[in-house]
Amino acid sequence: MSEPISLFTKLANIHIRYVTWRRGAKVGSDRFGNVYYRTKDTQPGTRERRWVLYAGEPDASKIPPEWHGWLHHTTKEPLPEGSSAFHKPWQKEHLPNMSGSVQAYRPPGHVLAGGQRVPATGDYEPWTPS
Repeated sequence: MSEPISLFTKLANIHIRYVTWRRGAKVGSDRFGNVYYRTKDTQPGTRERRWVLYAGEPDASKIPPEWHGWLHHTTKEPLPEGSSAFHKPWQKEHLPNMSGSVQAYRPPGHVLAGGQRVPATGDYEPWTPS
């Protein structure tokens, strides 16, 4: 099931896909469905451009570490998917950034989470100027 995409993203993707069709060479894709590209021909003395076409709404936190290093020219080639150097048994799977949404974290006492704070415990001393 794919995520809903905003109208702005759809319009921006028209231009991005045109540039990708003309100048991009596909390098690979990840488990989230994102597709990675590099420029077909790079001018001597310049660094090649690398970019990603996101599956669904653009969210930079959806880029796995294997591809992040490649996108930022840390590694020449992307690391193998699921490389043990990055995936530890205690790591959780990716969750999208929920900031600004209904699913965003709201600590106890937040206005939208009921607004009831735990009473102060008495260990607070207000500062008073001398």
